[in-house]
Amino acid sequence: MRETISRLRQSFEEDCAAVTGSEDWKAVRDKYLAREGGLVTGALKKLRELPKEERPAFGQAMNALREFVEDRLDARLQAVKAGERDRKRPFVDVTRPGVPLAPGSAHPIKRLQAEIEEIFVSMGFEVLDLPEIERDYYNFEALNMPPNHPARDAQDTFYFDDATLLRTHCSSVQVHSMETRKPPIRAISTGKVYRRDPFDATHSPMFYQVDVIVVEEGLHMGHLKGMLDVFLKRVFHPGIKMRLRPGFFPFVEPGAEVDISCIFCSGKGCAKCKQSGWIEILGAGMVHPRVLEMSGIRDPRVTGFAWGMGIDRVAILKYGVDDIRLFFDNDLRFLNQF
Repeated sequence: MRETISRLRQSFEEDCAAVTGSEDWKAVRDKYLAREGGLVTGALKKLRELPKEERPAFGQAMNALREFVEDRLDARLQAVKAGERDRKRPFVDVTRPGVPLAPGSAHPIKRLQAEIEEIFVSMGFEVLDLPEIERDYYNFEALNMPPNHPARDAQDTFYFDDATLLRTHCSSVQVHSMETRKPPIRAISTGKVYRRDPFDATHSPMFYQVDVIVVEEGLHMGHLKGMLDVFLKRVFHPGIKMRLRPGFFPFVEPGAEVDISCIFCSGKGCAKCKQSGWIEILGAGMVHPRVLEMSGIRDPRVTGFAWGMGIDRVAILKYGVDDIRLFFDNDLRFLNQF
């Protein structure tokens, strides 16, 4: 009896040590523990053939052998699985130099936005962080746009309800700044604005704007022109020229369209400027008296000027980009050029 158990144990240990994979392990398990044909299982079935006085000792010895076989098989299975995982894992040569990671950089629109803010901060302006979800009053009504104004049409504006919307411009900085501050006021607001425009080479339903407001005693169009001249020269280059044309905006009176000399042909005329030598860049004007009054400024000596500009449009001109969609495609081949 003891010789039989000893031979089984020795045979199992040799077979278990030779296991190198899952298939080998299954074969060894079935060889010794299968219900039909397993060596340990078969030896246990011979218990009934022994004399009664020998059965207890034989049964205890065989149960101990069975537990030993099961424990060793479990341990061997864990080792086999670990080895298979290691073989599947790609080899890594830790002595090789590391792969350099490409450094990140600011998005060209955000970089230009920061550059514009820095220019105005250096001129004594305050940068206001205003909400993108705006009240209809600040976006339209307080800027002298009556309920029947075309800009308030639902086909042009993203409305949440009758009172709230996604702002269509940053011009609300005029009302917000005048309601919360006393003249002299110098404030700007930059950020995303939203309109129901098609997404094509020159339009986007979401784009960036900067709006500027200056309010104090004795301001006139000459002050506006002087500040615009300084700003545009710093954004583009010192040789840039500027001209003002009559324009209409509900929140300024008088209003002006502002052009700059074509940065591609230096004003000589090309396809970019349609042979005119000029490119329209922004709208500006003196703050409308009604806007001043609705914002709480009723002193006739106090006037103001304001203007707004699309940052994306400046980026297109400054960086020589033909398609505004490139700024929103997240294509690293394009973004890494800046």
